[in-house]
Amino acid sequence: MSFIADTVLAEPFAVLDLGAAPQGFRGRIRGLRAFASGGLPAEELERRLLELGFVEGAEVELLHQGLFGRDPIAIRVDSATIALRRREAAAVLVEPI
Repeated sequence: MSFIADTVLAEPFAVLDLGAAPQGFRGRIRGLRAFASGGLPAEELERRLLELGFVEGAEVELLHQGLFGRDPIAIRVDSATIALRRREAAAVLVEPI
């Protein structure tokens, strides 16, 4: 399913999905919780996110959001800037830093 363990969800940190984060949010990736999105199977979405650098421990910052419906969003992952739909970003679990 994903590379997060049940222990990640049981820890006392405030873990939220990146798709629900407001503009300006800064955090650290705790894991992925992939699900089917926009016709993509969960495994494919997870693989694509990993290839883009959404790996456990990476720092993220939500830089910009679209004017209509707050979609898409621009996210800085370590030193790269990536655009995602919020429904795809919802698969990334983060904790604030």
